[in-house]
Amino acid sequence: MSLRAETPAPPGTRVHRFTRAERWVHRGTAALMGVCVVTAAFLYIPQLAVMVGRRELVVRIHEWAGVALPVPVLLGLASRAFRGDLRFLNRFGPHDRVWLRAALRRDKRHASRPAGKFNAGQKIYAAWIAGASLVMLGTGLLMWFTHLTPLVWRTSATFVHDWLSLTIGVVLAGHIGMALGDPEARQGLRTGTVTEEWAHREHPLWRP
Repeated sequence: MSLRAETPAPPGTRVHRFTRAERWVHRGTAALMGVCVVTAAFLYIPQLAVMVGRRELVVRIHEWAGVALPVPVLLGLASRAFRGDLRFLNRFGPHDRVWLRAALRRDKRHASRPAGKFNAGQKIYAAWIAGASLVMLGTGLLMWFTHLTPLVWRTSATFVHDWLSLTIGVVLAGHIGMALGDPEARQGLRTGTVTEEWAHREHPLWRP
């Protein structure tokens, strides 16, 4: 039997969860996504558009933030830890189905929600936001370079871009709301460590 199993950890013991590179990928992506959402709001909500006035500048900031959005993830691929996390996020096992069933039943007991380093909700969110970001990038480029595509393509791209941006705003609000309700998870992204008690409670199948 390992020493870890024989000797209980002292109260307040912290375990490593994210490397510095992983934390910067999250911060960079969050910052660029925030710029995209805020500038989109100033472009599409008349009351906000009047407050800013310089629409052309807001459009350019929005475009370049959108183009740069994949950059933190691409740079993060140089980190072995980040690539490992991507593999965790891309694996959906039987315990994830158990977690989802408990979530749908609104069963908040930790024992009924088994999770590895990332729970099923986080995996679904990561997959959805990655796919949505790629669609937003593609449709945004079609809208930007208008001379490269037929009018029907640009019209369709505008429709998808506008409605998907609204959906992303709603999903991001939910994501931020979940984060605000879990200070320890936020500290993990800020400092890279979490308490061992939190890790065992929220992610019992994860072995740091």
